[in-house]
Amino acid sequence: MVSKSQVALFGVLSALAAVAHGAESVPGAKTTYEIIKSGAGPRLMTGDSASVHATGRIAGEPKHFWSSRDNGGTPFAFTAGLGHVIKGWDKGVIGMYMGEIRKLTIPSEEAYGEGGYPAWGIPKGATLEFEIEIISIAGGHHEL
Repeated sequence: MVSKSQVALFGVLSALAAVAHGAESVPGAKTTYEIIKSGAGPRLMTGDSASVHATGRIAGEPKHFWSSRDNGGTPFAFTAGLGHVIKGWDKGVIGMYMGEIRKLTIPSEEAYGEGGYPAWGIPKGATLEFEIEIISIAGGHHEL
C-alpha cells in the first residue's frame, strides 16, 4: 500500500520532471502541459463549448482510470473556463487549437485533492495526467 506522503512526493517529482522535459506552465495554475500534436484553426477560449477525447491516468501509472474512448467512444463535452471540470483541466485547455492534443500534468490541489476520487480509484493527493484532443469548438469566443 502506498502512503499518502509517498503519493504527494511522487506528485511533486512528476511535476518537476514535466517541467524539466519541456512542459509549459499553465497561466494562473500549477498544472503543466506538453503539446503532443499541434492543431490549427480556432482556439478554445473561456466560455466556449468544447467536445474532446480525453484519457486520464494517475501520474506514473500505465492504466487509465477514465477515457472518453471507452464505452463507444463518445466525446466528452463541457464549457471551458467556467469550473465545470477540475481546475487543472479547466485552465489547461484554454488556448488549445482545434485538433491539438495536449498532455496535462495536474497536481492534486488542482484535481481531486486530499479526498481523491475513490469511485475511479484515484487516491488522496494524486497527481493526474490527462491527454486531451480538441474535437470541436463552438461559442464565438475564439481567436483565429
